Amino acid sequence: MGAQLRVYRQKIESTKSTQKIFKAMEMMATSRIAKARSRVSASTPYARAITRAVSAVASQHDLDHPLTTEPERVRRSLVLVLTSDRGLAGSYSANALKKAEGLVARITESGSEAKLYLVGRKAQAYYQFRRREFEKAWTGDTDAPSYELAKDIAQTVLAAFTTPYERGGVDEIHVVYTQFQSMVAQVPQVMRLLPLEVSEQQVTNESELLPLYEFEPEPAQVLDALLPRYIESRIFAALLQSSASELASRQRAMKQAGDNASDLIRTYTRLANNARQAEITQELSEIVAGADALAAS
Repeated sequence: MGAQLRVYRQKIESTKSTQKIFKAMEMMATSRIAKARSRVSASTPYARAITRAVSAVASQHDLDHPLTTEPERVRRSLVLVLTSDRGLAGSYSANALKKAEGLVARITESGSEAKLYLVGRKAQAYYQFRRREFEKAWTGDTDAPSYELAKDIAQTVLAAFTTPYERGGVDEIHVVYTQFQSMVAQVPQVMRLLPLEVSEQQVTNESELLPLYEFEPEPAQVLDALLPRYIESRIFAALLQSSASELASRQRAMKQAGDNASDLIRTYTRLANNARQAEITQELSEIVAGADALAAS
C-alpha cells in the first residue's frame, strides 16, 4: 500500500513539472503571436502595391512572357511545403503535410511529376522517415521568418521554373502554407505561384480599379524586374502567415495540455488520498485486531 502511494506522489510531481513547461511555452507563444500578427499586417501594403503593379503590366499588355504563359501540358510541378521546425504545436504541421500529400496525389494522378521543396524540420523528417526524395529543405527559421529566407526560396524556385524541362525544370509552382484567420482558425491552403495568376483578391478584398501605367522602357523589361520581387513578397507573406498560425496553434495546444495536466493531477491526488485512506484503515484494523487479541488472552 505504501509503495502505491509513493507511485502516485511521484506521478503528481512529474506531472506538475511537465505542467510548468507547458505553461512556459504557452506564455512564450502568447507573447510572440502579437508580433507575428503585426508582421503579417505590416507586409500587406507592400504586397498590395506590387500585386497591383504586376496586375497592370500583365493585364494591359499582351505579353508572351514565360512567367505568365500557361504551358500546353504540365509535365513536372514544384511543390513548396511550409511546416514548423519544432513540435508541440498541435496538428499544425500534420495538417499542412496532409494538404501537401493531397496535392501531390492530384499531380501524380494527372500524369505529372512532383518535385518537393520543404521548409521546416517537421516536413524534412516526414519525408526522410518515409524515404521519399525531396530537392531541398530550409530549416531553423519558421517561427520568425526573415525576408532573406523568402528571397533565397524565391531564387531557388524561380531557377527551377526557368530551367528547361529536359534539364530538370518545372512547369508550375505550388505553395502549401497555413493561412492565419484567427486565434482559433488556421487553415492549410494551396497557392499556385507560377505561371502567374494575378488577382487583386489574393492580397486584399477591396474592389479597386487598376490604374493605367506608362512603362519605361518596355513592359517586358518591367515585368522581368517586378516578377522576382512579386514572387519574393508572396513567399514571404506565406511564411508570415504560417509563422502566425504556428504560434497560435502552439499557444492553443499548450493551454490544452496544461488543462489536461491539471485534470491528471487532480485524478492522481484523489487516487493518492484513497490509497492513504486505505492504508490508515488497514493500520487501524491491525491495531484493533491486536488489542482484541491481547484482551482475549
